[in-house]
Parts: sequence; C-alpha cells; structure tokens
Amino acid sequence: MKLYPILLLSNIMSNIVNCKTTKRPVEDILLKCAVVDDSSLQRLSIVKMIKDHSNLTLVAEYNNAIETKNGLLDTEIDLIFLDIEMPILSGFELLDDLPNQPQIVFVTGKTKYAYKAFDYSATDYLQKPVSKERFNSAVIKALNMYKLKTQAVLPEDEDFIFVKSNLKNRKVFLNRLKYIQALGDYVKFVTEEDNFVVLATMKSFEKELPSEKFMRTHKSYIVNLDKVERYNSKTVEIAGEKLPLSRHKKNNLIEALSSKA
Repeated sequence: MKLYPILLLSNIMSNIVNCKTTKRPVEDILLKCAVVDDSSLQRLSIVKMIKDHSNLTLVAEYNNAIETKNGLLDTEIDLIFLDIEMPILSGFELLDDLPNQPQIVFVTGKTKYAYKAFDYSATDYLQKPVSKERFNSAVIKALNMYKLKTQAVLPEDEDFIFVKSNLKNRKVFLNRLKYIQALGDYVKFVTEEDNFVVLATMKSFEKELPSEKFMRTHKSYIVNLDKVERYNSKTVEIAGEKLPLSRHKKNNLIEALSSKA
C-alpha cells in the first residue's frame, strides 16, 4: 500500500477575497481518490491519470481487496477506482464490507459485471484498457455527483474566501475551516475536508477573516470559534486536537466564546 499526503504547496503569495455563494463550481472540487487493482500495469495507468487531473488527488493505492479493507478504515476517500476480479476478495465483496461507501468507478476487463454494478450505485463502469477520454468522462460524472450531494447540504449565503494556491484560486468555506497554523513562511489551512499549505503570512489572514468568527489564540494559530470544543489555561481543543493557547489570549477567548453563547 502507498499513502499520499494531501498538501498543496503554493509558489506565490496568497490573495484572499471575501465572498458569499450558494453554489460550488466543479473546478473548485478536489476529490480524494484510491485505486485498487491487482495488476500493477493497470493500477499505474489509473494512478497516472489521477495525478494528471486537476480535480483529483491520490490518497492511496492497493493491490488487493484485503489490504484495501484495512487501509480504508482510517483513510477517508471520495472516489474509488476499483477492479472486480481479484484474489481472495472481489471488488464487490470489498464494497459489502465497507461501512462508508465512497463513489465507485469500476475498472475491469469484463463486461459481464455491468448489470451487477448498478446494485452498488456505481458512478461509472470502465473497461480495460481505459482511455484518457473515457477516464475523464467518468471523472466528470463523479464531480457532478459530488457537487449535487454537497450543494444539498450547503446553507444559503455560506461565507467563503479564495486562497491562491499553485496559480489557482481555491475556495475555502469558512464554516468548514477549523484553524490556520503558521509554518515559517507558509500558512497551513486545516478544514473538515483536507489540509493544504500556501505561501502567506498569518497577519494577512488575521485581517481578512471575520473577527466575530475567527480569533488568533497563539502567535502560530488562528482558530474558528465555532469549532472550539473545550479549552483550559494552555490549550484549545478542536475536533479532538489540542492547540496551544497563549496565556494573554485566554481572557479574550473566554469573552469571545461567551458572546457567541
């Protein structure tokens, strides 16, 4: 099994713009993917196409269903490219054992399983060898499916900012942003979906983020007040993660949280 970090390193200074929206453009979606195939050649072919696609990021690749079953217990993905005929455990049997099923694109050399794929609500069914055009068609279906699913739960007028990363504007919804961390010349964004790093200063984000929602609790941290679960004299806890709290920031934090109660 190979695991891949989900980090986007920026080579340029960050620009951010306050906006409101009710829709999420497809070009702003990044799907976390896994590839499962016992054929190294076929697996590497799909891996390459994932890495070449701007809307996909490779989280893990596996050469059998048993390894996949264990690996996905603590690895969150949005889309799985899955072979069907594999030793010991088939792709269908793997899906039967997964507690949380992602979107599925079956990748197989046989057409006979196409009808059964409907029972698993497959996004698409690709026959080997997979062309780039056919692969991209499947990705478009997955992106549109993801967009429909996420738009259904987005509240109206949800605030977001644009963060420039790798020469592209990346949309970050403020309600999903847990905290920001300073890493030298970089700033790390930790959201409910993933983490990524941009070249920027904490000061620039401290000025732009709404003060009623975000607070600088330490020289290296800006936290989303709505995400704070508990705190003490030294730490702030968000989603089970303890972040340092500056001594002179504690009273400000208490006041800010009290005003939101």
